[in-house]
Amino acid sequence: MAPAEITTGSHEREGAGVSTTERVSKNDLIDRAEEVARQVGERADETEKLRRIPEENLRALEEAGLTRVVNPERFGGYPGIDYDTFFEVGQRIAAGCGSTGWCYSVAMVHNWHVGLAPEKMQEEYYASPLVWSSSAFNPSRAKAEPADGGWTVSGRWDFSSGVDHAEWAFLGAVVPVQPTPDYRLLMIPRSDFEIVDDWFASGLEGTGSKSIVIDEPVFVPAHRYLPMHDTETSEARRVHNRATYGLPIGAFLPTTLVTPVVGMAQGMLDSFEDRMITRVTAFGGQEMKGLVNIQLRLAESAADLDAARELLRRDLRELIEKAARGEQLTVGDRVRLRRDHAYGSMVATRVAQRLFDASGGHALFRSSPLQRFHRDINAGSHQVVLGWDEQAESYGRHRLGLEPNGFMW
Repeated sequence: MAPAEITTGSHEREGAGVSTTERVSKNDLIDRAEEVARQVGERADETEKLRRIPEENLRALEEAGLTRVVNPERFGGYPGIDYDTFFEVGQRIAAGCGSTGWCYSVAMVHNWHVGLAPEKMQEEYYASPLVWSSSAFNPSRAKAEPADGGWTVSGRWDFSSGVDHAEWAFLGAVVPVQPTPDYRLLMIPRSDFEIVDDWFASGLEGTGSKSIVIDEPVFVPAHRYLPMHDTETSEARRVHNRATYGLPIGAFLPTTLVTPVVGMAQGMLDSFEDRMITRVTAFGGQEMKGLVNIQLRLAESAADLDAARELLRRDLRELIEKAARGEQLTVGDRVRLRRDHAYGSMVATRVAQRLFDASGGHALFRSSPLQRFHRDINAGSHQVVLGWDEQAESYGRHRLGLEPNGFMW
């Protein structure tokens, strides 16, 4: 493994035209996503070799208007579009390139989340509606101290997907506020941190999920933060006129990460199908598409993914409808939603293994998209909020009359 290096490069691009009044439908955006998925899929090998998202992929997403799907309307978003559209778009991007889909999803949740931030921060972040950002949540090596008008922050944060092209980073820290310290994500500009090039991973290598380091404390104004626990969101709901701003963060945000994992599994299924249509057995030259075991694995995998997608769609539809009516989620709702996030990820990993087991030796070569999807799906499923055991236990405890104990519910 090469030694870790500190880099100070930044993402530079020309501005693209932005219309804050453009009206598009969900289907319009899905059509655009399918075209962009084709483009980024053609560069998937390049993305992995670069260990970051190519500039061409970023521009393709911007020019298709896909980076504004969950922006508040006043900051370039589309009237009538909410997070259910992101779910459809995000999984399609990931079906083309897992790393691009992952970074796209992470950036999009930030664009939504900023709608809960103080007004001044929203205006700073959305100085350009085409903003890109990254994040790192673990506060264990962060240090935040009170300062006049805010805090000084230093530390190191791992797993910052898309940091190479990010203009801002959201970094987890426990900040000293009254009456008790509070965990928040602090918004820090690219000029205030360094990137440690330590992302040498078995999967999702193209995400460039490198570490962020701030050795000398930097000042963070008190308005530059995102809440990471359930807060009173009625003001954001009213200002942005979007139902999802009335939802508890824990029950909602993990949708962002299961979206690309399910999308990658669909990409693997498509690649498997393409491969089996033309592949023949090594001994005898029999067409693989005529083999019953291939047909069964294809059918079961397609059914699994259809079921997982419909479960997640149902959850989003229910969330948005309840939020629009001003209803509160019950504990049962919340642990079920977290169960479903983890279940979708587990289904995707099962599909990946089932298909890879029948893909033959040639699927091991770097030239095969099957091995890349297999690695990327397994990497994505390791994200802490998608762990099945903890969420399944929490759901089971609730059903049996015990207190849920899962993470972020």
